Amino acid sequence: MAGFIHDKLDTKLLVLYIMDRAAASIDFATLTDLSMCDSGVDYFQFAEAVSELTDSGHLDQQGELYAITEKGRRACAAGESSLSPVIRQRCDRRLGPLNQALKRKAQVCAQVNEQSYGFDVRLSMDDDQGSLFSLTLLAPTREDAQRIADGFLAHPDRVYNGLLGVLLTNDEKE
Repeated sequence: MAGFIHDKLDTKLLVLYIMDRAAASIDFATLTDLSMCDSGVDYFQFAEAVSELTDSGHLDQQGELYAITEKGRRACAAGESSLSPVIRQRCDRRLGPLNQALKRKAQVCAQVNEQSYGFDVRLSMDDDQGSLFSLTLLAPTREDAQRIADGFLAHPDRVYNGLLGVLLTNDEKE
């Protein structure tokens, strides 16, 4: 058999390795994409392994998202050395961009809350040190509020830099 993954146990260890290093919960499609890093991974065996890991309490499923449990972390720590170093390196390379995106998503929030007079849109942005800013805006309709929230989530850096640009510009003319 080609590849480094040869059986269901290898597949389970691969899944646990990926989930242990993911920065947040991920959906099945993302887990599938990350796991298909070796020609020895069979999709049906992979799907069965994820199901068994969930049933055994190594993975936790909340809606569409999967997360590793403490039981899964212990099993991963005990067995990861049996995964090929090549597979571990491939996984780590593939997880890099995903973890950056997951981290960024966790640091940027937008919530829409209905009020008696319209809709509050609460925007916030954090970095590794803590809060960079938070702002609450009033929108007259849910559609406007959602457009504001979506625009912020799409371009939080532009919103932040634009606010700083306006607030720090000295418009006084002498």
